[in-house]
Amino acid sequence: MQREPDLEPDVAATAPSDDTLTDYDRKHFVTYLRMLDAHAEDAPWEDVARIVLRIDPVASPEAAQRAYQTHLERAQWMTRAGYRRLLLQSRPN
Repeated sequence: MQREPDLEPDVAATAPSDDTLTDYDRKHFVTYLRMLDAHAEDAPWEDVARIVLRIDPVASPEAAQRAYQTHLERAQWMTRAGYRRLLLQSRPN
């Protein structure tokens, strides 16, 4: 039986930056999709930080900006390379 994805998992201060697919990436797949959608809509980063990442950009502007930037970069990496790794890992041997 397949589990439903967590739509609002806890968010780290920064997203992973290594060149491997991580458990964090798998857990935050929906977060990355939401980040990409917001970016495509030119949503203000402060709104994305508050709504998607649940970080208050007024109370913690530097932390919110860093989390926003690293999660957006990771989401974009997933579209370039991460998804290939995900597909390869899900293939039967």
